[in-house]
Amino acid sequence: MTPADTGASTSVDAAPAVSAPDVPETPDSRMAPGGPGYRRMSLALFLAGVATFALLYSTQALLPLISGDMGVTASDASWTVAAATGGLAVFVLPMSALSERFGRRTVMTGSLAVAVTVGLLVPFAPSLPALVALRAVQGAALAGLPASATAYLAEEVRPRALVTAIGLFVAGNSVGGMSGRVITGWVAQEWGWRVAVGIIGLVAVACAVAFRLLLPAPKHFTPGSLRPRVLVRTVRDHLADPLLRRLYAIGALFMTVFGGVYTVIGYRLTEAPFSLPQGLIGSIFLVYLVGTVSASTAGRLVGRLGRRGALYLGAGTTAAGLLLSLAPSLPLVLLGLVLITAGFFAGHAVASSAVGKTAQHGRAQASALYQSAYYVGSSAGSTVGAVAFHSGGWAGTVAVGVLAVLGVVAITVSGSLAARRQAGGAAPVKALSLSR
Repeated sequence: MTPADTGASTSVDAAPAVSAPDVPETPDSRMAPGGPGYRRMSLALFLAGVATFALLYSTQALLPLISGDMGVTASDASWTVAAATGGLAVFVLPMSALSERFGRRTVMTGSLAVAVTVGLLVPFAPSLPALVALRAVQGAALAGLPASATAYLAEEVRPRALVTAIGLFVAGNSVGGMSGRVITGWVAQEWGWRVAVGIIGLVAVACAVAFRLLLPAPKHFTPGSLRPRVLVRTVRDHLADPLLRRLYAIGALFMTVFGGVYTVIGYRLTEAPFSLPQGLIGSIFLVYLVGTVSASTAGRLVGRLGRRGALYLGAGTTAAGLLLSLAPSLPLVLLGLVLITAGFFAGHAVASSAVGKTAQHGRAQASALYQSAYYVGSSAGSTVGAVAFHSGGWAGTVAVGVLAVLGVVAITVSGSLAARRQAGGAAPVKALSLSR
């Protein structure tokens, strides 16, 4: 190890004449809180998160209205959500490969441009199949955002600030999800679901323009290869990593809960004993503000409890919310949604930031695999949650969510046990990272 690595002199009982000269350390030029470009970057990616979730889930709060307008069941209407998240899950890996070659900012800009264009066409869909097809294209376009944003942050932000920076991006997701549902709820109550999704499209256009103007040009990006063999080898390496596999599964299971709950909650609240109008149902999604807070504070949570403790807390909070939501009381249902939202966003922020720290190469592909698993969980949650609601009511949807939370706990426990088995030897830091 060189003196620059250790900070020690190379001379041992040697004359001063042969001492190594002091070599100044190269300053870390990556962004950090309070430094140049950090605020612009944070705001830009926050707005990208707003646009992504607002577009991705623009029909979720409107499913009862879409069912009534098109004469379809809850399970059929839920495909307008599942198609978008499924399209994202399928295309996130190819889009991440493009970002390795052409740059994170370029791919994110192109993805948003296509997604907002499709968003302006969605209100004119003449039938459910056409609507589902447009939503699938929109989801595929949005696939360029999540993995590229995480990789951009991993390259351009100092490691100590990474969890906080990713938490802010996730917080933008929560604000987008909340504002999209609240706006569509009230607009749809007066003018119908088509006008509502059109308004969301216009909001996303404004976010996309601001994002492109604000995001600093990358300084630490090195173009990679588009060769399929290289991509396959990178993906294989990531899937061979036990920690990354656990993180992918945790993200998928957390999103299974969240996707199922928020796809079905509108149907539950339109029925007795609640019988709420569409505008009030849309306002229920203001609880996403809780997710904004829990995601943005995930870094401090990990600092106090470690990753394992933070994941247990997120899972426990989510489970408590699921059980509380079974009560036939609107205040208790709302409190349950608050807990579900807080637990989900905290767990997601912790798991996604761990992926960025764990991957030593091909960070965009590592993040893409996480996002793919995450949105597969969303599609599965939307579909299975709706089917469970159709057959067993809200209790059926809650049962699906509880099983998913138990899966998160089981995976976290298995990671802790694996770390303990390796603790007796020279265990790699990576293998132990879920136990810190």
